[in-house]
Amino acid sequence: MTPISCPSPTWERPGGGTLSTVDKILDFLADNPMAVVIAAGEIGFWVFIAGGLIARYLLRLRRTSTVLLAATPVIDLGVLVATVIDLSHGGQANGVHGLAAVYLGFSVAFGPRMIRWADARFAHRFAGGPPPPKPPKYGRAKVRHEWREWGRCVLGAGIAAAILLLLIFVVGTPEQTRGLWAGSGWLPRLGVITAIWFVVGPLWVTLSPPKERVNS
Repeated sequence: MTPISCPSPTWERPGGGTLSTVDKILDFLADNPMAVVIAAGEIGFWVFIAGGLIARYLLRLRRTSTVLLAATPVIDLGVLVATVIDLSHGGQANGVHGLAAVYLGFSVAFGPRMIRWADARFAHRFAGGPPPPKPPKYGRAKVRHEWREWGRCVLGAGIAAAILLLLIFVVGTPEQTRGLWAGSGWLPRLGVITAIWFVVGPLWVTLSPPKERVNS
């Protein structure tokens, strides 16, 4: 009896032939090397965090742990340098270059909190530390939490916007970097993201703060 195999999805090539899923992904990465840089940066960020926490709590190598955790900003710097090099060599800016700026901005704004979040859980799981605190759900504490989170969003968007402006006017030219600011480019998107976060986050909670139910 011959086993029945399921063919992988394919797409028609222009001019004939088909393009498999893997080929399509490889073609995208070949056309957008910055996507590889961003993915590598995100993976490297978590690898450094995991390595630092393992060194601290399992291997008891506190100095090594400090070095690994402190090195996470170097990954962000590497993403920025790769973006600058690509555009300074005449590359045409597109959404992937904008995503690199957004990744860097929000990584700077939220990165320290993410490291603290992972550290608290690792300490609780492997070093007998206290249970990690949970975000507040009710009352003024919830309102303050939402405003702090939105403040980080504004910080991340501000850093990303500054990097985008640097890429547009210093590294490249407005025409070369049109994909970053024109139409639905990342520069106007940052304003939309910040506004939506404000409405569904701090504004909504401030106007209608959730109250804890009291069991009768």
